[in-house]
Amino acid sequence: MKEVIAIIRPKMVSKTGKALEAVGFPAMTVIECFGRGKQKGYIDVNLPECCVDIQKVIEEGEKQGRRIKYIPKRMISIVVEDVDVPLVVGIITKVNRTGNYGDGKIFVLPVDDAVRIRTGEAGEVAVGN
Repeated sequence: MKEVIAIIRPKMVSKTGKALEAVGFPAMTVIECFGRGKQKGYIDVNLPECCVDIQKVIEEGEKQGRRIKYIPKRMISIVVEDVDVPLVVGIITKVNRTGNYGDGKIFVLPVDDAVRIRTGEAGEVAVGN
């Protein structure tokens, strides 16, 4: 089993969830988080939700001495069988790729075991996507 963790834009959670559910992966955990990547966050100004050229805004803000803030993101976690990882990663990538800074990151981690608390089932049966 693998855990696929995706850090994506908040407005893309619903679309990502629907796409995953459509191919048989309805279960996922979504966590509100904040972060920044290569774009180094954003400057303390009013930005549109999806700024096309955020780098210019950052450079201008740095000239004015404004501080960098963290960007609101959502972290999606989904545990799947090893064979399903390419499919899940492909769907998340396809739904979330705009080609702009801030599209997100995907991490794939090994999962040693899982236990469904309600029934005590363990392993892949407990994940039961």
